[in-house]
Amino acid sequence: MRIERNLNALTDHLNQAREELRIVEEQILFQMDVVEETKTRMLVSETPLADRDHHEARADHERMLKERARIQARMAELQREQDRLLDRMLGSRT
Repeated sequence: MRIERNLNALTDHLNQAREELRIVEEQILFQMDVVEETKTRMLVSETPLADRDHHEARADHERMLKERARIQARMAELQREQDRLLDRMLGSRT
């Protein structure tokens, strides 16, 4: 019973992580467009403001990539724990 409860909780956590990943990936795609737009403005205008905007956009994009990697690592950890619990559950039934 306890293993099944833990599996259900892990499934919930995995579903939440998948949703977080979906949202972050959408944000990454949007931010890539922002980076390209600010890069173009930086190259055309050659102003310190445009340069700063581009650097900020790139920094935001990098933070989102790190967040995606963090979520993916969390999902892998949850998956390993789920596999471990399934092995235990199957082992106890034989």
